[in-house]
Amino acid sequence: MLQGVLGKSLGILGYTLQYGCIAHCAFEYLGEIVVCSGPSMEPTIKNYDVVISESLSRHLFSIQKGDIVIAKSPNDPNTNICKRVIGLEGDKVCVSHPSDLLKKHSYVPKGHVWLEGDNLKNSTDSRFYGPVPYALIKGRICLKIWPLNDFGFLQDCPNGRARRDD
Repeated sequence: MLQGVLGKSLGILGYTLQYGCIAHCAFEYLGEIVVCSGPSMEPTIKNYDVVISESLSRHLFSIQKGDIVIAKSPNDPNTNICKRVIGLEGDKVCVSHPSDLLKKHSYVPKGHVWLEGDNLKNSTDSRFYGPVPYALIKGRICLKIWPLNDFGFLQDCPNGRARRDD
């Protein structure tokens, strides 16, 4: 009787480990469901919108200007950020605030990207913490699934800043 209980327990443990490994690989290499919080990506992504982030872009393809990505925060590795890619390595980007009269520019170093929120007035992004290493990118957001009235693929940057170099 004890062997039967032990056998069943080990069987359940084995299945749990298998499915845990499958889930880990799916989230790491395929994608995940993400709840976004904060105003930095408004109006494209609002507070508590639910999106699907796919990870294949960072592994097999390349991230492009205009893509919205989930990345580890350069300031806090326990926090994820959601921002738009404004510049790729070698690109010239504007590092000043949009309201500044004198514009300062910089080049994105090799192995980095320049990330900014769509809501420039309320976004902590590369203008504050500098270029973000490509390795911190976890995935590219491809679909908004909640709220249902906004279901679908994400739109381009509402203020046309995907090529911001002013």
